[in-house]
Amino acid sequence: MGILAIRSDERVKNVYFTEDTISVDLIDGRTITVPLVWYPRLLNATPEQRAKWEICGGGYGLHWEAIDEDLSTEGMLRGAPAPKAAALS
Repeated sequence: MGILAIRSDERVKNVYFTEDTISVDLIDGRTITVPLVWYPRLLNATPEQRAKWEICGGGYGLHWEAIDEDLSTEGMLRGAPAPKAAALS
């Protein structure tokens, strides 16, 4: 009797937004949803800017050229918000 192995595939399939969240559908059927406040550049972007995403990093990342933002599915799955900007002295 064989065992069915479930394979995860964290590559991006689709991205969509609500007023407060970003959701990323993965190739393996999972969806990651995280708060937009974790990513200030996306939070402050216009809906048009948010809609202009592209897949990068071999399918494991997202890039928004107009706002210079990059996210990885690994970071989103870890629950890692964007690093805080260094305080100016």
